[in-house]
Amino acid sequence: MEERARAAAEASRAKTSDSDALRQNYVTPGLAGQQISTVDNSRTFAPNIACQKTATMMEVLVQPASSGDLGKVTIARDTDLDGTVDSTANLPVPVSGICANGVVSCEPGSWNNCSFFRWDVDAAKKLKLTSVDMPKLAGCYCLNNSCGTNLAWGNMASVLRDLGGGMIGALTTADPRYGVAEALIDGPSIRYVGAQSTACSTNPDLPQTAYRANPAAIASDAYSASTSNSVFQALKGSAIGNGTALAFRHCSIERRVTVLKPSAEDIISRTAGGYWTIQNGSSFDFLMGSPADNSLAGGRCTLVDFRMTLHVTDPDRIVDARLAEFFADDWAQVRIDGQLIGSGASAWTTLGLPPSKCELKKTFYSYPNLDLQPYLTAGDHEIWLRVAVASGGEGFARVHVDVDNSCKTLEQVVDGCGAIASDPQCRLDSELVDGVQTWINGVATGLRPLPQTRILGGPSCPTDLTLDFFLKDRAYRCTVDDTPKPDTSRGAYIIDHSTETMLADRTLQSDGSYATSTRAFTLPDRGSVPACEPVCKTRAPKANSEAAPDGVVGAKQNLPTGYDTFFHACTADNQCPAGPGEEVVSACGCLDDFPEAVVMMQTVRLAGADMVCTGSVQ
Repeated sequence: MEERARAAAEASRAKTSDSDALRQNYVTPGLAGQQISTVDNSRTFAPNIACQKTATMMEVLVQPASSGDLGKVTIARDTDLDGTVDSTANLPVPVSGICANGVVSCEPGSWNNCSFFRWDVDAAKKLKLTSVDMPKLAGCYCLNNSCGTNLAWGNMASVLRDLGGGMIGALTTADPRYGVAEALIDGPSIRYVGAQSTACSTNPDLPQTAYRANPAAIASDAYSASTSNSVFQALKGSAIGNGTALAFRHCSIERRVTVLKPSAEDIISRTAGGYWTIQNGSSFDFLMGSPADNSLAGGRCTLVDFRMTLHVTDPDRIVDARLAEFFADDWAQVRIDGQLIGSGASAWTTLGLPPSKCELKKTFYSYPNLDLQPYLTAGDHEIWLRVAVASGGEGFARVHVDVDNSCKTLEQVVDGCGAIASDPQCRLDSELVDGVQTWINGVATGLRPLPQTRILGGPSCPTDLTLDFFLKDRAYRCTVDDTPKPDTSRGAYIIDHSTETMLADRTLQSDGSYATSTRAFTLPDRGSVPACEPVCKTRAPKANSEAAPDGVVGAKQNLPTGYDTFFHACTADNQCPAGPGEEVVSACGCLDDFPEAVVMMQTVRLAGADMVCTGSVQ
């Protein structure tokens, strides 16, 4: 049996050992509908992996002129992929330069009076040239005699690949059903093998191609397809399909917003004492005392007390609170919650009689404008006015308060998912954020809701509130721990106690005990597998014929020559199949040019960062 397995492996390796073998044995004949043989070559069959197959999808034939331009370019196509060439056309202009997506046509043998054309496809799916500005073309280079001699013939393979690649790019962009399996170069011609590989549809506007512009739609479309498939749903809901027993838990995260507009009295009010409250919009003046002239009768020196209680409900809405004024005939003290905050006619700090004679025979006035806001915390506060009167007098105090009774929002996030999300056995399965599906079947859709603005508070207090979300509706998929777990103790014992030459085992006996055993063990020869597909690196001299809007690059250089670099898959005897005129730079092996590529990309990035536009905007 081992010999048969080795023989089968060798036969398979012979057909799939490298990229060339895969393309020759499977990819090209598969797309073209040709015969493919089994691994042991005992049977052959014609696969049907594409709706239409053709051996020649397009063939391009070029004829260089004496000026170095491509004087004639003939394009033959099998437009309906029935195996017969049914369309032949010649380019209407000579080709002086080739771009990745178009061509350049100038006066023959020169780089003067150039016109620039991009490959496009018309309504009949035929190739055409569209006149454009050169910045809309990419990777252009010159090939006529103005840039060097014999450039087209000397670089025929790359010229054909670049010219045909632009055509194929335009065709496959216009009709994504078509795929190219191989490009074969034969002298001055290149032939493309292709097939209609993506869908058996006569309409080139396939719905599947929409995913290229909107990849996030794949998840939602897949979910829609799966929900209508009874087989999928049956497998999804089974314990075998899930691999374990699952429970779905639903929860929500809600942002609750309350709009508050209290009346001014709901913020601060006079609940006892005082004799008047003057309200003007959101401002209050609380009055206390007996301000009428000589309304208080005294004796030699009588103390008269006035007390007023202010109740503060919401101190955060008090904008300003001041002891605006007080006066008396003869003396006065003002206290808040027992703390002295003002007195007159001069300093009077004790609770007893004034510090000098009581009768002053005049009324003093004080406008301290003292800030009372630090005293007005939530709760009741007593304002105490004490007046000392001799034969007769009066006393008065006024407290001014400004409040903010505008509409305000009280925001609270109610997280009903916290406990579930913190459970390591639970994973987010689906999520709707304000109606937008952000998760489906445990996979993020990539969709995110835009911030929403809602009008809250009703007609009396309309408030615009913009938030990133208001409601997240979630479903979690949680593993149920009571599912029977398989017994892996025997496998663990074998792994822990075996060696490369000895196999240890432990088996459960009928009486519940365990029996251990050991025996000799050897691994079969596993053979060797190449670490990589050997490749080699070569280079060949070339003229710097790249073109730009300012002209040919080589014309701006002191040494208008450079090198083209090539990579080749090595032969079976580890030889580098270098092409004509190529010299080997790196011999066959597992080449790694990644550091060099990183340096080149970084150089281009830094050069681009230093570029400054000094001309007009294009």
